[in-house]
Amino acid sequence: MIHIAWPWMAVLLPLPWLRFFFSSLAQPRAAAVFVPMAVSIAATKDSMVGMPGRMSWQRWLLIAVWVLLVAAAMRPQWLGELQAVPSSGRRLMLAVDVSGSMATEDMAGDSSRLRVVQNVAGHFIDGRKGDRIGLILFGTRPYLQAPLTADLRTVHRFLDEAVIGVAGPETAIGDAIGLAIKRLRAEVPTGSTAGPAAGKNTVLILLTDGQSDAGAMPPLEAARLAKQSGLRIYTIGVGAAPDDSPFGFDSGNSDLDEPTLRAIAQETGGLYFRATDVSALRQVYHRIDQLEPVAGHDQWLRPTTEWFMWPLAVALILSVPAAWAGSREWA
Repeated sequence: MIHIAWPWMAVLLPLPWLRFFFSSLAQPRAAAVFVPMAVSIAATKDSMVGMPGRMSWQRWLLIAVWVLLVAAAMRPQWLGELQAVPSSGRRLMLAVDVSGSMATEDMAGDSSRLRVVQNVAGHFIDGRKGDRIGLILFGTRPYLQAPLTADLRTVHRFLDEAVIGVAGPETAIGDAIGLAIKRLRAEVPTGSTAGPAAGKNTVLILLTDGQSDAGAMPPLEAARLAKQSGLRIYTIGVGAAPDDSPFGFDSGNSDLDEPTLRAIAQETGGLYFRATDVSALRQVYHRIDQLEPVAGHDQWLRPTTEWFMWPLAVALILSVPAAWAGSREWA
C-alpha cells in the first residue's frame, strides 16, 4: 500500500507560479531611467516569442523537475502487511533427560522415550514465538546445549540432534537444576539489583524418566536455590505406567521418583505432570502453554520502504538537460 508520510509538503507545489505572479505585479509600468541592456533583453524576449516549441519544452521540463522534487519531499512510502511484535517474552529453559533409560520403547510403538519427547517438545518450542528458550541435556552430568535465545529453529534442531547416553547413563536432576540457575544468573546485567532469574517470566521445564542417582547437588536443595532465584520449575515424568506382569516382573516405568519431582515443582511454585504416552505428553505441554502463555501481541509493526529516492533521481536526471539548455541561452 502506498503511503505519503509528509503530505503537507504539497503546499510547496505552487511556489514558482506565485513567485512569477507577484514579480509581474511588482514590475514598474514605465522606466524612469534608460538602461541600454534592458533594450537588448526585451529584444531577446521578443525574439523568443516566435519560437514557441523551444520555450515550451524547457518550460515543461522545469515544471516536471519541480513537481518531482515536491513529490520526493512528500516522502512516498510502500507499507507492507502488519506484523505482530510480542511486547515481552518469557525465558524458558528446557532440561531433557538423555540417560540410558530414555531409549526404552514404551510410549509410542517402536519409538524411544527420547524420540517421543523430541517430537512433542519440538512442537512446543515452535509455538513459543516471542520467548527466549534454552536447552540443557543431562544424564550423569548436565550440558548446556543451547543458551537462551530467540532463535527457536536452532533450539528445535539441537533437541532433535540429542543422542541417548551423550551425557552419561545416570540421572543428575539436582545438577541440571543448578546449571539452569547458573545460566539464568549469567543473563542478569552486571550491577542489576533484580533477582537472578529476573522475576516471574523465568521458567524451567524439567523432563525425566528416572530418579536422581548422580550429581553433586541433591534435587530438593537445588529446588530451594531455584525458589530463591525466582525460578519456577515444571517437572514432567515420562514412561509407561508400571503394570504387574503375569510372568512375575513389572513392565513400564517403575524407576520414576514422582515424590521428588512433585516436591521440586511444589517448592518453586510449579506443577508436576505425568505422561505415559504421546497423547498425555502433548496434553502436558498444552497445559504448560496455558499456564505460561506466550506474550500477547500488543504491538504491531508495518514494514516500510522509502520511495522518495525515485522521484528525486528522475528530477536530478531531468535537471541535466534543463541546465544545459539554460547555459546555451546565456552563452
